[in-house]
Order: sequence, then C-alpha cells, then structure tokens
Amino acid sequence: MQDTKKIAVAIPCYNEALTIAKVVSDFRRVLPNASIYVFDNNSNDGSAMLAKEAGAIVYHVRKQGKGNVMRAIFNTISADAVIVVDGDDTYEADDALILLKPVLNNEADMVVGNRLPNATNDSLRKLHQIGNRLIVASINRMFDTNYHDILSGYRVFSRRFIDSVPLLKPGFETETEITLQALENGLEVIEIPISYRSRPAGSQSKLRSFRDGFRIMLTAFVILRDHNPMRLFGFTSLLCFFTVFIAAFLRVMNYLNITELPSQILTGVMLLFLPVGTIAFGIGIILSSINSRFKEIRYLITRNRQNNNV
Repeated sequence: MQDTKKIAVAIPCYNEALTIAKVVSDFRRVLPNASIYVFDNNSNDGSAMLAKEAGAIVYHVRKQGKGNVMRAIFNTISADAVIVVDGDDTYEADDALILLKPVLNNEADMVVGNRLPNATNDSLRKLHQIGNRLIVASINRMFDTNYHDILSGYRVFSRRFIDSVPLLKPGFETETEITLQALENGLEVIEIPISYRSRPAGSQSKLRSFRDGFRIMLTAFVILRDHNPMRLFGFTSLLCFFTVFIAAFLRVMNYLNITELPSQILTGVMLLFLPVGTIAFGIGIILSSINSRFKEIRYLITRNRQNNNV
C-alpha cells in the first residue's frame, strides 16, 4: 500500500540543532520512499542547514508560531498521507508505520499518536500531564467527545483532511484547533498509543504551560462559539435565568419575612441578568441558524466537487 501511495513527512522545527538530523535520518530509514520536509521557523542555531545535510527538503516559515508552520505544511505538501512530527526526537519514527495504516486504508482522516499511556514524569513533566488531562477533559465536556491526547505533536493526515480543514491559529493552540475542526467537518479521527521519550540533554521545550494552556482553552471557546453557538450561549442564558430565579426566590422569602436580604440588590440582580440571559439566548438562535445555512452550502459544494471528480 505504501508503494502505491505518496507519503510525506513534515517536521516543524525551531532551534532543534541537537536532534533534527537524527529525526530526519530515522524517518528516512523507516520510510525510504517518503519525501522528508523540514519547516524551519526562524531557527538561529543552524537547524535548517543540519536538516538539509541530513537529506531533508527545507522550507523557511517567517511568521513565528507552530500554527503558522502547520498552515505552511497544509499549503505546501500534496500527498495521500502527511506525517507531521515534532523535531525534538521525543517520538519514535517506527511508530509511523502504525499511525499510517488507518489513513492509507481509508479508515481515518487523521490519526493522533496518544503519548499518555507510555509517558513518564521524565518524558512528560507532571505539570504538563495534569494540564493536558484538564484541557482534554474540559474540551470533551464542551464538545461531547472522548479524546485523550489532543495536544500530541505526532499525527498523520489524509489528503481529504488537508483539503477540508482551515487553520487560523498561530501558536501551539493549533493542535486543539486541528482536532476540533476535524470534529466540525465530520472527519474521522483515531488515537493510537505510541512511545514517548525524554528530550536529549540540552534540548528545551518551547511550550509555556500557563500561557499556552490559556490560549488553548481560549481557542476551544472560540471554536465552540463559531461552530456550536447554541451550546455556549444557551448555557450562558440558562445560567442567567437560574440566577434570576434564585434572586426572585429570595425576594419572596423576604416578602414572607423568612429572610432579611437587601431587596435592592436582589432586584438589581434580576434586572441585570434577565435581559442578559434573553439576549444570549437570542444570539445563540441567530448564530445557530447562520451556521446551519453555511453547513448546507459547504455540504453542497463538497458533494458537487466529489461528483465532478467521478
């Protein structure tokens, strides 16, 4: 199957001089017929030259951020399966054969390497493990999904995935965006456990736990707003109406001389949250209607494109 389909390996790279040549060589060994690309993101330690010497095709991405690199990968590479793997040598090249199989067999549009079953405190810091699980749990709750490691840097994409999914986020939040955009576009996503090892001595992670964690969650809320507005605004509306109900109940308790809470404050809460809840509910309905129309148009465009290719 691999002999008849075009496979490409894309390696985002920012100051990975210690590891980039080994990563290129490892994937060249495992996938001798694949094209190996390194997308260098303004490295200043000679990473690009080392990648080229190792046999990779090097592209330079001037706008800083992993999301910008991922956009360049999607815009540049045309293949039946595109492997995207970090250049820090924490992922095993041999796992590519396992991750490739569902895409090459048309069983999935994206396969994600799940690091968590085999991650240790040395390979994935405890804080990152906790943060990862909290983020994934929050996103699963928001989108009714059952993902495990949406922040993994080892993935395989089908041609259909790359043609269907727009990428807008510039930084590390791009991995969350990719997964949720796949969900929105009805693409099949599979997670497969992989090996995950520690960075070599002297290699530094570019992830900033709190800053990037905040941006990842903000991205999730933005995607929820854009693609499922009724869930976000409906919950906001429900929360406001519940607050109004509690305030009204306490006013009644005051009227019956059971409590002695400040009536002016309770009235103010009711006057504030009632219109806010009503407006939020209205916004949710309007945006949901607009989204439904866009989904219909996108479906028709996709169906016509498929019919023209037959």
